[in-house]
Formats: sequence, structure tokens, C-alpha cells
Amino acid sequence: MIALFLALQVATGVAAPPADWAALPQLRLSATPDYAALMTKFVHDEVAAGRCAAPPAVAGKVSITVDLAILISASGDALRIVPKAINCPTVEQFAAGVVQKAVRGNLAGAPPASDSWYRTGMTLSW
Repeated sequence: MIALFLALQVATGVAAPPADWAALPQLRLSATPDYAALMTKFVHDEVAAGRCAAPPAVAGKVSITVDLAILISASGDALRIVPKAINCPTVEQFAAGVVQKAVRGNLAGAPPASDSWYRTGMTLSW
């Protein structure tokens, strides 16, 4: 399924995000979801099950940051979401899905004049 999705993106000419994500403007939403409430248990369980490498704990807390690049269309739709690889595909894809849902009808301000890349991310700790 993922291979088909990627093949369709290549066939339709959907661009890849630029290499320097830090230069992308921050995605602004009218209402930002509580990513921690939506995702922390899932991420914790993926790490506990050994499907993701656990980063070292700092002051007794484990934190995972997921950064994403989002291609927003002139109509305000998320055309493509690319998670930065963190060696945990299930968490990367779950984060992309949560952001996809969050973007729907929820952009702060007008959409871009043409398809444009933005960045967003979340840090989950437990």
C-alpha cells in the first residue's frame, strides 16, 4: 500500500520537500490539537514493544520529536506530508496521519497562492 502511494506521487509529479526544513515557514493552524494526548500512549507502546529505538532518558523522561514537512495547496489541502525519519516508521506515519487530520479546514489565515511547503513537529515525552 505504501509503495503504491509513493508510486502515485512520483507519477503525478508531487514534489519532494526542500533539503533545508529549517528554512520552511511554520505551519499555522487555527486550533492546534493536543498532540501529546493523541499520540504519547501509542509512541510509548511502540518503544516498549521494541518497534522503535528508545532515545536516552534525560532527567528520568524519554522524549521523541517528530518533524514533518507539509505541502499545502492553494485550496488549503495537505497534498503531501513527509515525516523526517526517526527510525520508527509506525510513529512517523501515525504523526503524518494526525497532522493530515489537523490541517483539514483548520489553516490559520489564507492558504498560499500556490502549492507551498511548511514545517511542523511535535515532541512527546513520558
